[in-house]
Amino acid sequence: MKKISSILIVDDDRSHRIMLKTLLTSWGYEVREAEDGDIAVRYVKEIPFDLVLMDVRMTHMSGLEALPLIKNHNPAVPVIIMTAYASVESAVEAMKNGAYDYLQKPLDFEELKIKIERAMEHRRLVEENAELKAKLGASFDRHHIIGNSPAMISLLDTVSQVAPSEATVLILGESGTGKELIASAIHYNSPRRQGPFIRINCGAITETLLESELFGHEKGAFTGADRRREGKFIQASGGSIFLDEITETSPAMQVKLLRVLQEREVTRVGGTESLPIDVRVLAATNRDIRQAVATGKFREDLYYRLNVVTLEVPPLRHRKEDIPLLAQHFLGELSAKNKKTIAGFTPQAMDMLIKHSWPGNVRELMNTIERAVVLAKGDYITPEDLALKATESKDLFNLKAFVPLEEVEKQTIVSTLTAVGGNKSEAARRLGITRRTLHLKLKKYGLM
Repeated sequence: MKKISSILIVDDDRSHRIMLKTLLTSWGYEVREAEDGDIAVRYVKEIPFDLVLMDVRMTHMSGLEALPLIKNHNPAVPVIIMTAYASVESAVEAMKNGAYDYLQKPLDFEELKIKIERAMEHRRLVEENAELKAKLGASFDRHHIIGNSPAMISLLDTVSQVAPSEATVLILGESGTGKELIASAIHYNSPRRQGPFIRINCGAITETLLESELFGHEKGAFTGADRRREGKFIQASGGSIFLDEITETSPAMQVKLLRVLQEREVTRVGGTESLPIDVRVLAATNRDIRQAVATGKFREDLYYRLNVVTLEVPPLRHRKEDIPLLAQHFLGELSAKNKKTIAGFTPQAMDMLIKHSWPGNVRELMNTIERAVVLAKGDYITPEDLALKATESKDLFNLKAFVPLEEVEKQTIVSTLTAVGGNKSEAARRLGITRRTLHLKLKKYGLM
Protein backbone atom coordinates (compact mmCIF):
# COMPACT_ATOMS: atom_id res chain seq x y z
CA MET A 1 0.00 0.00 0.00
CA LYS A 2 1.38 3.40 -1.03
CA LYS A 3 2.33 5.66 1.86
CA ILE A 4 0.44 8.97 2.09
CA SER A 5 2.90 11.88 2.11
CA SER A 6 2.62 14.22 5.10
CA ILE A 7 3.02 18.00 4.98
CA LEU A 8 3.42 20.47 7.85
CA ILE A 9 1.92 23.93 7.15
CA VAL A 10 3.51 26.68 9.26
CA ASP A 11 1.73 30.05 9.13
CA ASP A 12 0.38 32.45 11.75
CA ASP A 13 -2.50 33.39 9.42
CA ARG A 14 -5.24 30.93 10.44
CA SER A 15 -7.42 31.50 7.38
CA HIS A 16 -4.42 30.88 5.10
CA ARG A 17 -3.63 27.65 6.95
CA ILE A 18 -7.22 26.44 6.61
CA MET A 19 -7.23 27.24 2.89
CA LEU A 20 -3.93 25.42 2.34
CA LYS A 21 -4.99 22.43 4.41
CA THR A 22 -8.20 22.09 2.39
CA LEU A 23 -6.27 22.35 -0.87
CA LEU A 24 -3.47 19.95 0.06
CA THR A 25 -5.90 17.43 1.52
CA SER A 26 -7.81 17.47 -1.78
CA TRP A 27 -4.52 16.65 -3.52
CA GLY A 28 -4.14 13.54 -1.37
CA TYR A 29 -1.69 14.74 1.28
CA GLU A 30 -1.91 14.25 5.03
CA VAL A 31 -1.68 17.72 6.60
CA ARG A 32 -0.78 19.10 10.02
CA GLU A 33 -0.74 22.77 11.04
CA ALA A 34 1.55 24.94 13.20
CA GLU A 35 0.88 28.61 13.90
CA ASP A 36 4.48 29.61 14.61
CA GLY A 37 8.10 28.64 13.91
CA ASP A 38 8.85 27.39 17.43
CA ILE A 39 5.85 25.05 17.31
CA ALA A 40 6.98 23.79 13.90
CA VAL A 41 10.42 22.94 15.29
CA ARG A 42 8.79 20.96 18.10
CA TYR A 43 6.48 19.09 15.68
CA VAL A 44 9.39 18.17 13.37
CA LYS A 45 11.20 16.60 16.32
CA GLU A 46 8.11 14.45 17.02
CA ILE A 47 6.89 13.58 13.51
CA PRO A 48 8.88 12.61 10.35
CA PHE A 49 7.12 14.93 7.87
CA ASP A 50 7.77 14.52 4.15
CA LEU A 51 7.67 18.28 3.52
CA VAL A 52 7.35 21.57 5.41
CA LEU A 53 5.53 24.55 3.88
CA MET A 54 6.48 27.56 6.03
CA ASP A 55 5.79 31.31 6.10
CA VAL A 56 8.67 33.76 6.66
CA ARG A 57 7.14 36.29 9.07
CA MET A 58 5.48 34.97 12.21
CA THR A 59 4.89 36.23 15.74
CA HIS A 60 7.40 34.39 17.95
CA MET A 61 9.88 32.70 15.60
CA SER A 62 10.24 33.57 11.93
CA GLY A 63 10.54 30.99 9.20
CA LEU A 64 14.17 31.99 8.62
CA GLU A 65 14.91 31.36 12.31
CA ALA A 66 13.04 28.04 12.37
CA LEU A 67 14.55 26.76 9.11
CA PRO A 68 18.08 25.90 10.34
CA LEU A 69 16.64 24.31 13.50
CA ILE A 70 14.35 22.12 11.40
CA LYS A 71 17.17 21.16 9.02
CA ASN A 72 19.48 20.46 11.94
CA HIS A 73 17.01 17.90 13.31
CA ASN A 74 15.94 16.46 9.94
CA PRO A 75 18.33 17.42 7.11
CA ALA A 76 16.39 15.32 4.59
CA VAL A 77 13.02 17.10 4.88
CA PRO A 78 12.43 19.61 2.04
CA VAL A 79 11.28 23.05 3.27
CA ILE A 80 9.42 25.43 0.94
CA ILE A 81 9.32 29.01 2.19
CA MET A 82 6.28 31.24 1.61
CA THR A 83 6.65 35.01 1.77
CA ALA A 84 4.52 38.04 1.03
CA TYR A 85 7.69 40.12 1.16
CA ALA A 86 9.42 38.42 -1.72
CA SER A 87 12.89 39.69 -2.48
CA VAL A 88 16.15 38.22 -3.64
CA GLU A 89 17.58 38.84 -0.17
CA SER A 90 14.97 36.83 1.74
CA ALA A 91 15.00 34.07 -0.88
CA VAL A 92 18.80 33.88 -0.80
CA GLU A 93 18.77 33.77 3.00
CA ALA A 94 16.25 30.91 2.93
CA MET A 95 18.25 28.95 0.33
CA LYS A 96 21.45 29.56 2.29
CA ASN A 97 19.87 28.03 5.39
CA GLY A 98 18.73 24.95 3.51
CA ALA A 99 15.32 25.76 1.98
CA TYR A 100 14.42 23.60 -0.99
CA ASP A 101 12.49 26.40 -2.73
CA TYR A 102 10.33 29.45 -2.08
CA LEU A 103 6.94 30.85 -3.15
CA GLN A 104 5.50 34.34 -3.18
CA LYS A 105 2.14 35.14 -1.63
CA PRO A 106 -0.56 35.23 -2.83
CA LEU A 107 0.23 31.70 -3.91
CA ASP A 108 -0.20 30.45 -7.45
CA PHE A 109 -1.82 27.05 -6.81
CA GLU A 110 -0.46 25.50 -10.00
CA GLU A 111 3.06 26.61 -9.06
CA LEU A 112 2.51 25.38 -5.49
CA LYS A 113 1.48 21.94 -6.72
CA ILE A 114 4.44 21.66 -9.09
CA LYS A 115 6.96 22.67 -6.44
CA ILE A 116 5.50 20.28 -3.87
CA GLU A 117 5.64 17.43 -6.39
CA ARG A 118 9.25 18.28 -7.27
CA ALA A 119 10.21 18.44 -3.60
CA MET A 120 8.57 15.07 -2.93
CA GLU A 121 10.38 13.62 -5.94
CA HIS A 122 13.65 15.05 -4.62
CA ARG A 123 13.01 13.41 -1.25
CA ARG A 124 12.24 10.11 -2.96
CA LEU A 125 15.53 10.29 -4.87
CA VAL A 126 17.46 10.98 -1.67
CA GLU A 127 15.84 7.95 -0.02
CA GLU A 128 16.52 5.79 -3.09
CA ASN A 129 20.13 6.89 -3.04
CA ALA A 130 20.40 5.94 0.62
CA GLU A 131 18.92 2.54 -0.21
CA LEU A 132 21.39 2.18 -3.07
CA LYS A 133 24.29 2.98 -0.75
CA ALA A 134 23.02 0.38 1.69
CA LYS A 135 22.73 -2.16 -1.12
CA LEU A 136 26.14 -1.33 -2.54
CA GLY A 137 27.65 -1.52 0.91
CA ALA A 138 29.90 0.87 2.73
CA SER A 139 32.86 -0.32 0.66
CA PHE A 140 31.48 1.03 -2.63
CA ASP A 141 33.43 4.15 -3.62
CA ARG A 142 31.65 6.57 -5.95
CA HIS A 143 35.06 8.00 -6.76
CA HIS A 144 33.93 11.61 -7.20
CA ILE A 145 30.75 10.73 -9.10
CA ILE A 146 28.02 13.20 -8.09
CA GLY A 147 24.34 12.62 -8.77
CA ASN A 148 21.15 11.28 -7.24
CA SER A 149 18.97 11.36 -10.36
CA PRO A 150 17.23 8.13 -11.43
CA ALA A 151 19.59 7.88 -14.41
CA MET A 152 22.71 8.07 -12.23
CA ILE A 153 21.33 5.76 -9.54
CA SER A 154 20.61 3.16 -12.22
CA LEU A 155 24.09 3.58 -13.73
CA LEU A 156 25.84 3.28 -10.35
CA ASP A 157 23.80 0.20 -9.55
CA THR A 158 25.11 -1.41 -12.74
CA VAL A 159 28.66 -0.25 -12.01
CA SER A 160 28.47 -1.93 -8.60
CA GLN A 161 27.54 -5.22 -10.29
CA VAL A 162 30.15 -4.96 -13.04
CA ALA A 163 33.11 -3.74 -10.95
CA PRO A 164 33.91 -7.00 -9.06
CA SER A 165 34.11 -8.96 -12.33
CA GLU A 166 36.94 -9.20 -14.87
CA ALA A 167 34.65 -8.26 -17.77
CA THR A 168 35.81 -5.81 -20.43
CA VAL A 169 33.57 -2.73 -20.28
CA LEU A 170 32.66 -0.31 -23.07
CA ILE A 171 31.52 3.10 -21.79
CA LEU A 172 29.46 5.26 -24.12
CA GLY A 173 28.44 8.88 -23.71
CA GLU A 174 28.72 12.38 -25.08
CA SER A 175 31.86 14.42 -24.56
CA GLY A 176 32.06 15.87 -21.05
CA THR A 177 29.65 13.42 -19.37
CA GLY A 178 32.27 11.83 -17.10
CA LYS A 179 33.11 8.52 -18.78
CA GLU A 180 36.57 8.48 -17.20
CA LEU A 181 35.00 8.84 -13.74
CA ILE A 182 32.85 5.77 -14.43
CA ALA A 183 35.94 3.83 -15.54
CA SER A 184 37.73 4.98 -12.40
CA ALA A 185 34.82 3.86 -10.20
CA ILE A 186 34.87 0.43 -11.85
CA HIS A 187 38.61 0.05 -11.20
CA TYR A 188 38.56 1.28 -7.59
CA ASN A 189 35.64 -1.00 -6.71
CA SER A 190 37.25 -4.07 -8.29
CA PRO A 191 39.65 -6.68 -6.90
CA ARG A 192 42.32 -4.83 -8.93
CA ARG A 193 41.96 -1.61 -6.92
CA GLN A 194 45.46 -1.98 -5.44
CA GLY A 195 46.94 -2.19 -8.93
CA PRO A 196 47.58 0.74 -11.32
CA PHE A 197 44.85 2.53 -13.23
CA ILE A 198 46.41 3.64 -16.52
CA ARG A 199 44.59 6.11 -18.78
CA ILE A 200 45.33 6.91 -22.40
CA ASN A 201 43.43 9.05 -24.93
CA CYS A 202 43.67 7.21 -28.24
CA GLY A 203 42.51 10.26 -30.19
CA ALA A 204 45.20 12.58 -28.85
CA ILE A 205 48.23 10.61 -30.12
CA THR A 206 49.41 9.81 -33.64
CA GLU A 207 49.19 6.18 -34.75
CA THR A 208 52.97 5.61 -34.61
CA LEU A 209 53.30 7.05 -31.13
CA LEU A 210 50.12 5.31 -29.94
CA GLU A 211 51.56 1.89 -30.79
CA SER A 212 54.69 2.68 -28.80
CA GLU A 213 52.65 4.11 -25.91
CA LEU A 214 50.43 1.04 -25.70
CA PHE A 215 52.85 -1.80 -26.43
CA GLY A 216 56.27 -0.28 -25.65
CA HIS A 217 59.35 -0.33 -27.92
CA GLU A 218 62.84 -1.78 -28.16
CA LYS A 219 65.96 0.35 -28.20
CA GLY A 220 66.62 1.54 -31.74
CA ALA A 221 63.08 0.68 -32.96
CA PHE A 222 62.79 4.19 -34.42
CA THR A 223 64.57 7.52 -34.34
CA GLY A 224 64.80 8.72 -30.78
CA ALA A 225 64.26 5.28 -29.23
CA ASP A 226 67.48 5.36 -27.22
CA ARG A 227 66.33 2.75 -24.73
CA ARG A 228 63.76 0.01 -24.21
CA ARG A 229 60.44 1.25 -22.92
CA GLU A 230 57.50 -0.67 -21.49
CA GLY A 231 54.07 0.23 -22.85
CA LYS A 232 50.86 1.08 -21.00
CA PHE A 233 49.59 -2.51 -21.12
CA ILE A 234 52.66 -3.74 -19.22
CA GLN A 235 52.59 -0.72 -16.89
CA ALA A 236 48.97 -1.57 -16.04
CA SER A 237 49.87 -5.12 -15.00
CA GLY A 238 47.67 -6.24 -12.10
CA GLY A 239 45.36 -3.28 -12.64
CA SER A 240 43.22 -1.70 -15.36
CA ILE A 241 43.82 0.24 -18.56
CA PHE A 242 41.34 2.85 -19.81
CA LEU A 243 41.35 3.36 -23.59
CA ASP A 244 39.47 6.62 -24.12
CA GLU A 245 38.15 7.60 -27.58
CA ILE A 246 38.72 4.06 -28.86
CA THR A 247 36.89 4.82 -32.14
CA GLU A 248 39.65 7.28 -33.11
CA THR A 249 42.11 4.42 -33.68
CA SER A 250 43.15 3.47 -37.21
CA PRO A 251 42.15 0.16 -38.86
CA ALA A 252 45.73 -1.11 -38.40
CA MET A 253 45.70 -0.26 -34.69
CA GLN A 254 42.31 -1.91 -34.30
CA VAL A 255 43.79 -5.16 -35.64
CA LYS A 256 46.60 -4.97 -33.08
CA LEU A 257 44.22 -4.22 -30.22
CA LEU A 258 42.04 -7.16 -31.25
CA ARG A 259 45.05 -9.45 -31.06
CA VAL A 260 45.93 -8.14 -27.59
CA LEU A 261 42.40 -8.81 -26.33
CA GLN A 262 42.33 -12.29 -27.90
CA GLU A 263 45.81 -13.47 -27.00
CA ARG A 264 46.30 -11.44 -23.80
CA GLU A 265 49.86 -10.59 -24.85
CA VAL A 266 51.73 -7.70 -26.46
CA THR A 267 54.88 -7.29 -28.56
CA ARG A 268 57.06 -4.20 -28.26
CA VAL A 269 57.59 -2.09 -31.38
CA GLY A 270 60.77 -3.38 -33.02
CA GLY A 271 60.70 -6.56 -30.95
CA THR A 272 59.72 -10.20 -31.47
CA GLU A 273 59.06 -11.40 -27.94
CA SER A 274 55.42 -11.85 -26.91
CA LEU A 275 54.82 -10.56 -23.40
CA PRO A 276 51.82 -11.86 -21.42
CA ILE A 277 49.60 -9.21 -19.85
CA ASP A 278 47.41 -9.27 -16.75
CA VAL A 279 45.17 -6.28 -17.21
CA ARG A 280 41.49 -5.40 -17.32
CA VAL A 281 40.46 -3.33 -20.34
CA LEU A 282 37.98 -0.47 -20.07
CA ALA A 283 37.21 1.51 -23.22
CA ALA A 284 35.13 4.57 -24.04
CA THR A 285 33.95 6.70 -26.93
CA ASN A 286 31.76 9.75 -27.47
CA ARG A 287 30.88 8.60 -31.00
CA ASP A 288 28.12 6.27 -32.17
CA ILE A 289 30.23 3.14 -32.24
CA ARG A 290 27.39 1.02 -33.62
CA GLN A 291 27.13 3.37 -36.59
CA ALA A 292 30.91 3.22 -37.01
CA VAL A 293 30.70 -0.57 -37.17
CA ALA A 294 27.82 -0.41 -39.67
CA THR A 295 29.79 1.92 -41.97
CA GLY A 296 33.00 -0.10 -41.70
CA LYS A 297 34.95 2.55 -39.76
CA PHE A 298 35.33 0.30 -36.73
CA ARG A 299 35.99 -3.43 -36.76
CA GLU A 300 32.98 -5.50 -35.82
CA ASP A 301 35.09 -8.22 -34.18
CA LEU A 302 36.89 -5.65 -32.01
CA TYR A 303 33.55 -4.09 -31.09
CA TYR A 304 32.26 -7.43 -29.83
CA ARG A 305 35.48 -8.01 -27.87
CA LEU A 306 35.05 -4.64 -26.14
CA ASN A 307 31.29 -4.88 -25.79
CA VAL A 308 31.15 -7.56 -23.09
CA VAL A 309 29.34 -5.03 -20.88
CA THR A 310 28.17 -1.65 -22.18
CA LEU A 311 27.44 1.32 -19.92
CA GLU A 312 25.86 4.52 -21.22
CA VAL A 313 26.53 7.71 -19.27
CA PRO A 314 23.51 10.06 -19.56
CA PRO A 315 24.02 13.63 -20.80
CA LEU A 316 23.46 16.39 -18.27
CA ARG A 317 20.23 17.50 -19.95
CA HIS A 318 18.75 14.10 -19.04
CA ARG A 319 19.74 14.40 -15.37
CA LYS A 320 18.85 17.99 -14.52
CA GLU A 321 18.03 16.95 -10.95
CA ASP A 322 21.80 16.62 -10.45
CA ILE A 323 22.65 20.16 -11.58
CA PRO A 324 22.21 21.82 -8.13
CA LEU A 325 24.43 19.15 -6.52
CA LEU A 326 27.10 19.47 -9.19
CA ALA A 327 26.93 23.27 -9.17
CA GLN A 328 27.43 23.48 -5.39
CA HIS A 329 30.26 20.95 -5.55
CA PHE A 330 32.11 22.87 -8.27
CA LEU A 331 31.44 26.18 -6.52
CA GLY A 332 33.17 24.93 -3.36
CA GLU A 333 36.17 23.52 -5.23
CA LEU A 334 36.60 26.46 -7.60
CA SER A 335 36.09 29.13 -4.96
CA ALA A 336 38.94 27.61 -2.96
CA LYS A 337 41.11 27.25 -6.06
CA ASN A 338 40.61 30.92 -6.97
CA LYS A 339 40.92 32.08 -3.34
CA LYS A 340 37.43 33.56 -3.20
CA THR A 341 34.61 33.18 -0.70
CA ILE A 342 31.27 32.70 -2.43
CA ALA A 343 28.31 31.41 -0.42
CA GLY A 344 26.10 30.07 -3.23
CA PHE A 345 23.83 30.93 -6.12
CA THR A 346 20.87 33.30 -6.23
CA PRO A 347 17.62 31.45 -7.02
CA GLN A 348 17.55 33.13 -10.46
CA ALA A 349 21.09 31.92 -11.20
CA MET A 350 20.28 28.35 -10.14
CA ASP A 351 17.12 28.45 -12.25
CA MET A 352 19.25 29.52 -15.22
CA LEU A 353 21.66 26.64 -14.65
CA ILE A 354 18.82 24.12 -14.49
CA LYS A 355 17.14 25.43 -17.65
CA HIS A 356 20.30 25.55 -19.77
CA SER A 357 20.71 22.69 -22.28
CA TRP A 358 24.44 22.04 -21.53
CA PRO A 359 25.67 20.68 -24.88
CA GLY A 360 29.13 20.37 -23.28
CA ASN A 361 27.67 18.46 -20.32
CA VAL A 362 29.37 18.39 -16.90
CA ARG A 363 32.63 19.78 -18.30
CA GLU A 364 30.79 22.84 -19.65
CA LEU A 365 28.99 23.31 -16.32
CA MET A 366 32.30 23.26 -14.44
CA ASN A 367 33.89 25.76 -16.83
CA THR A 368 30.85 28.05 -16.59
CA ILE A 369 30.99 28.06 -12.81
CA GLU A 370 34.74 28.69 -12.74
CA ARG A 371 34.27 31.72 -15.00
CA ALA A 372 31.44 32.94 -12.76
CA VAL A 373 33.58 32.49 -9.64
CA VAL A 374 36.39 34.53 -11.18
CA LEU A 375 34.03 37.33 -12.31
CA ALA A 376 31.68 37.41 -9.30
CA LYS A 377 31.75 40.63 -7.27
CA GLY A 378 29.34 39.62 -4.49
CA ASP A 379 28.77 36.75 -2.10
CA TYR A 380 26.41 34.93 -4.48
CA ILE A 381 26.64 33.93 -8.12
CA THR A 382 24.08 35.90 -10.17
CA PRO A 383 22.73 35.35 -13.71
CA GLU A 384 25.05 38.13 -14.89
CA ASP A 385 28.07 36.25 -13.51
CA LEU A 386 27.06 33.09 -15.38
CA ALA A 387 26.83 34.91 -18.72
CA LEU A 388 24.87 32.04 -20.24
CA LYS A 389 23.16 32.58 -23.54
CA ALA A 390 19.52 31.52 -23.58
CA THR A 391 19.12 28.11 -25.13
CA GLU A 392 18.10 28.67 -28.70
CA SER A 393 14.97 26.96 -29.96
CA LYS A 394 14.80 25.47 -33.43
CA ASP A 395 11.76 27.46 -34.58
CA LEU A 396 9.41 24.52 -34.21
CA PHE A 397 6.69 26.94 -35.21
CA ASN A 398 6.70 30.54 -36.42
CA LEU A 399 5.01 33.22 -34.35
CA LYS A 400 3.31 35.91 -36.42
CA ALA A 401 1.71 39.11 -35.26
CA PHE A 402 -1.67 38.82 -33.58
CA VAL A 403 -1.65 35.03 -33.24
CA PRO A 404 -4.31 34.05 -30.68
CA LEU A 405 -2.78 33.08 -27.34
CA GLU A 406 -4.57 29.72 -27.35
CA GLU A 407 -2.98 28.88 -30.72
CA VAL A 408 0.48 29.67 -29.33
CA GLU A 409 -0.22 27.42 -26.32
CA LYS A 410 -1.50 24.63 -28.56
CA GLN A 411 1.56 24.80 -30.83
CA THR A 412 3.91 24.86 -27.82
CA ILE A 413 2.28 21.71 -26.42
CA VAL A 414 2.47 19.95 -29.81
CA SER A 415 6.13 20.95 -30.27
CA THR A 416 7.06 19.80 -26.77
CA LEU A 417 5.30 16.44 -27.15
CA THR A 418 7.08 15.95 -30.47
CA ALA A 419 10.45 16.77 -28.91
CA VAL A 420 9.98 14.16 -26.13
CA GLY A 421 8.56 11.46 -28.35
CA GLY A 422 5.03 11.71 -26.96
CA ASN A 423 6.06 11.16 -23.33
CA LYS A 424 3.34 13.11 -21.48
CA SER A 425 5.06 13.10 -18.09
CA GLU A 426 8.26 14.51 -19.57
CA ALA A 427 6.31 17.02 -21.67
CA ALA A 428 4.45 18.24 -18.57
CA ARG A 429 7.75 18.59 -16.70
CA ARG A 430 9.29 20.66 -19.49
CA LEU A 431 6.20 22.82 -19.79
CA GLY A 432 6.17 23.43 -16.03
CA ILE A 433 2.66 22.04 -15.50
CA THR A 434 1.21 18.90 -13.95
CA ARG A 435 0.36 15.85 -16.02
CA ARG A 436 -3.32 16.37 -15.20
CA THR A 437 -3.19 19.96 -16.50
CA LEU A 438 -1.53 18.72 -19.69
CA HIS A 439 -4.26 16.08 -20.08
CA LEU A 440 -6.97 18.75 -19.77
CA LYS A 441 -5.26 20.99 -22.32
CA LEU A 442 -4.88 18.11 -24.76
CA LYS A 443 -8.63 17.47 -24.47
CA LYS A 444 -9.37 21.18 -24.84
CA TYR A 445 -7.41 21.44 -28.10
CA GLY A 446 -8.68 18.13 -29.50
CA LEU A 447 -5.24 16.53 -29.34
CA MET A 448 -6.42 13.28 -27.73
